[in-house]
Amino acid sequence: MTSQQEEGTAELTPVAGGELEPRTSSLAPVEGGGGAVEQRPAESRPRRRKVRIAVIAACAVVVAATAVAAGTGVIGGGSHQAAAAAPSGPPATAKVQRTTLASSQTVDGQLGYGEASAVRAPSSSGATGTGPSGGGAASGGDGIVTWMPSDGDTITRGEPVYKADQKSVPLLYGSVPLYRTLSEGSTGGDVKMLEQNLRALGYRGFTVDDTYSSGTAAAVRKWQGKLGRSKTGEVSVGDAVVATGARRVAQTALAPGDTLTGNVLTWTGTGRVVSVDLDVQYANLAKKGVEATVTLPDNSTVTATVTKVGTPTSSGASSSGSSGTSSSSNSSNSSGASNAIVPVELTAKESKKLGGYQAAAVSVAFASETRPNVLAVPVNALVALPKGGYAVEVVTGSTSEYRPVTLGMFGNGMVEVTGAGITAGTVVGVPK
Repeated sequence: MTSQQEEGTAELTPVAGGELEPRTSSLAPVEGGGGAVEQRPAESRPRRRKVRIAVIAACAVVVAATAVAAGTGVIGGGSHQAAAAAPSGPPATAKVQRTTLASSQTVDGQLGYGEASAVRAPSSSGATGTGPSGGGAASGGDGIVTWMPSDGDTITRGEPVYKADQKSVPLLYGSVPLYRTLSEGSTGGDVKMLEQNLRALGYRGFTVDDTYSSGTAAAVRKWQGKLGRSKTGEVSVGDAVVATGARRVAQTALAPGDTLTGNVLTWTGTGRVVSVDLDVQYANLAKKGVEATVTLPDNSTVTATVTKVGTPTSSGASSSGSSGTSSSSNSSNSSGASNAIVPVELTAKESKKLGGYQAAAVSVAFASETRPNVLAVPVNALVALPKGGYAVEVVTGSTSEYRPVTLGMFGNGMVEVTGAGITAGTVVGVPK
């Protein structure tokens, strides 16, 4: 045997990276005196087989993924291509609706009874220089509080707001407080207000007009007797408290035994309202009569109407401690303007939908734009296309396909859509 036969036969095998690696061929034993050429160890063969199997499996995954992507239009698709077949039916469906969409601005609000106002003890500047007329009150409007309502109580026309020296100070309905002593011969709108209240409380014998007649004085004496007052036939400052309607006690400031002075109590209206401190930039959204959607803590909603719009006020922090220079002053003024708020109150159309909430944090959505008579689908029905744009999965019988759509306004979880084959009642796929 030659030296080449003794050394065996070698071949060059390409490997990754372009280098050449010598590899000994696996040859079967040769009969004859030449002996057997050395074989590759047996344990290396299963290892190479495993590598080949892994590569084949990886290729299969890539092929499968490519097929799925192509089926959904992800590969090779565009926003304006022909409708692509959907791979399978959607988990749920919805219909294209013809409706009115409204975009909105949502802000925080507070459900309660609105802003509280104070009831003050009679001032010493009253015409008589005393407290509630009928005697017994010290000068300067002072007296001793002998009865107070409880927080949360409702006070209606004719009922006592409080008692001083055991004499009731009742509630009258009106817009102008008692500011002078009314007696026989007095004329004016405050006389008519008093007579309207007396008539509502059941007193007769007078004509409801602007003149305080003898019949009016007679009715007043009967009223004073019921209140436990001296029957003078005259009504003085502090004899009654005037409000626009029934009131709900928010918090009492005095207690029986206290001197009647300063704030007696605070009260509100009796109906629940939603209060909002609206940034001045959104003030145009909250005009009287405008409707908004209120979301309660349990996620239920109720429609409310703007009933009161206050005067813009600044909620900016105090500028104390600034350098006082012109630039600091301008900065402070600018900050105050940017933090200006408008107090707004809304009343629910159906108060029973407010449930049992007496006070709660809520959210209020004001409509900022409305678009009527548009085709709309749920926002989650949209499918993003790979080259931009959107489509919806249109379902027809047992098949479905993706159809490109053009989007319009968003609002209330819906979006305006237009496109070929998109009409009211078209069934589209949505997630469960």
